[in-house]
This record gives sequence, structure tokens and C-alpha cells, in this order.
Amino acid sequence: MTAFGPPVVVWRGAGDPAAPLVVLLHGRGSNETDIVGLADYLPAGPAYTAVRAPLAEGGGYAWFANRGVGRPLAESLAETMAWFRGWLDGVASPGRPVVLVGFSGGAAFAGGLLLDDPGRYAGAAILYGTLPFDAGVPTDPGRLGGVPVLVAQGDADTVIPRELLERTWAYLHDTAGSVTTAVRDPGGHGLSPAVVDAVARWLAGLLDPAGGAT
Repeated sequence: MTAFGPPVVVWRGAGDPAAPLVVLLHGRGSNETDIVGLADYLPAGPAYTAVRAPLAEGGGYAWFANRGVGRPLAESLAETMAWFRGWLDGVASPGRPVVLVGFSGGAAFAGGLLLDDPGRYAGAAILYGTLPFDAGVPTDPGRLGGVPVLVAQGDADTVIPRELLERTWAYLHDTAGSVTTAVRDPGGHGLSPAVVDAVARWLAGLLDPAGGAT
């Protein structure tokens, strides 16, 4: 088992330890400071935290070792997920809603966490990324029954293999059993204002149902 140090995190939003917690997960080769600014465009009320991935990668950090873009090595993913859950259990007691928002490699990591333990999370946003298929986490039919998931993809995305994007889209619409909100963007591999707005509206509806769902 690989030993990782304590996570490096930055925080935004509510300081109330009972407030819903939204965890922002950056892309491969990036870091926590690149994604924490997203919190400025998301609803007030939750606590937001951006976590630095544990593996050094190209001047930044990665959530898992892989065997190709979007294809985690199962052993590596299992180790980093265990590390993440150890940190999360220290900041989010049972009953505190936790939502994962992952971009690119962070989307695959968020998807792995959700598939591994669907009951732990109030929802997840899979942004410009793939679920971690064939990587040791269950992807059987109905695995995400009733779990709110937002999936956003760019039609011109040439970073994530098209096969994996299509497989993710189909699984979340037809097989997972999740309550799926889907956004298609004409752009490439990057958060557009329209997708950021969709994430904000989805979170508002998820964490304050009385305010209306997206």
C-alpha cells in the first residue's frame, strides 16, 4: 500500500461544519488552486473545498496512475480513494451532505468514489471526463439508483477518448439508475460559462430542493 501525506486543501464558503460540503476535484496535471475559483460562481450556503491529488504529475498532480487517458489502474485508484475517504471522514461526519464536483481526471476520480460507495454522497458532477470503467469499481446496472448526477461534455473534446465519453453518457442515461442531468456544450475540453451556470443551478436544486430543481 502506498503511503500518501495529508491532503493539501483550500476552503471557500461556509465555515459551519454542518453545512453541505462540496468537494472540487481538479484535472490531471493541475492542482487545487486551479479549481477552487469555481466556488465563486456556485451557490452561497455550502462549504467548498478543493483538494490536491496525491500523485505528482507533470508539474501538477493526479488522482491515479493510468494505462491511457481516462483509464485508471485499478490498484492505484483503490489506494487513492482510500486515502481520500480517510480525509473526508475527518471533515464530514455521517449525515453531512457531500457533493463531488470533478473536472477531467477529477471527474473520473469523483465517479470512482461514487460508484464505490453510492450511499456516501448526495450527488456528483462529472465534468468533461469519463467514469472509471474497468478499473475495479462496480458499474453494474442500477448501481447509482436514485443518486443525482450531472454530466457535462464538450462536443469538440479531443482530450478524453470519444469512446469513453459516449460510454459514460450512455451508462448515466440508460443503465446506472441515477437521476441524471445532462449538459452538452459545443466547445472542447474546458469549463464554459454555460456549463458553470448549469452546475450552479444543479447544486442549488440539489441542496435546496424547495428552491426548485434545474
